[in-house]
Amino acid sequence: MIETTTDQVHIQVQTNYIPERSDPSKPIFFFAYHITITNHGEDTVQLKNRYWHITDGNGNIEEVRGPGVVGNKPFIQYGESFEYTSFCPLPTEFGVMHGHFEMINEHGKKFNAKISPFRLSIPFSVN
Repeated sequence: MIETTTDQVHIQVQTNYIPERSDPSKPIFFFAYHITITNHGEDTVQLKNRYWHITDGNGNIEEVRGPGVVGNKPFIQYGESFEYTSFCPLPTEFGVMHGHFEMINEHGKKFNAKISPFRLSIPFSVN
């Protein structure tokens, strides 16, 4: 699990490989990432936009920007959390994502809540 805190906004990321949605013959490898955003600050914050920097195992980079997450622009009050799961298909067995959520607090202060790099990789098994 990867954890990062910016301006009292704590972000946790957990990833999973989804073999039933993957097809190595294409190749496509499907990964899920579960995000938990917890507000440890005194002010209510709102997640306005997201930014992802995705690098696959071949070094190809894709940048994704957009409003909110999974169709939501949640308000998160002190001590509360917002959780969601999303997906990332890659053409390789391994990749790395990082980025930030554009946040605004109830006083109008904008900041980027950092998301530290996390790995997307198929499980390694030793025979």
